[in-house]
Amino acid sequence: MTLRDLIDSLTELAEEHGDDVEVRLAHQPNWPLEYAIGEVAAAGPDADEDEDDDEDGEPEAADDDDAETVIYIGEGQQLGYLGGAASRALGWGRR
Repeated sequence: MTLRDLIDSLTELAEEHGDDVEVRLAHQPNWPLEYAIGEVAAAGPDADEDEDDDEDGEPEAADDDDAETVIYIGEGQQLGYLGGAASRALGWGRR
């Protein structure tokens, strides 16, 4: 999924349900849990530039000239088990 795809999906949902709807993260279809959304950040090939010269004995970050920037949505606090309606809406088949 691209950032534009996510924005378009969220825009459609906002138009249908309003802008003040809670957003959560669903995880593990076979044992579904729900989480609050944590930090949102971008990381790309230049993001770890300062970490390449690690003098603490830690492995250096791998160089990947073909790497692209990726947006990450961090997992926040676990809120509990995901309900059946949400599992079904995601197509996870939980009854």
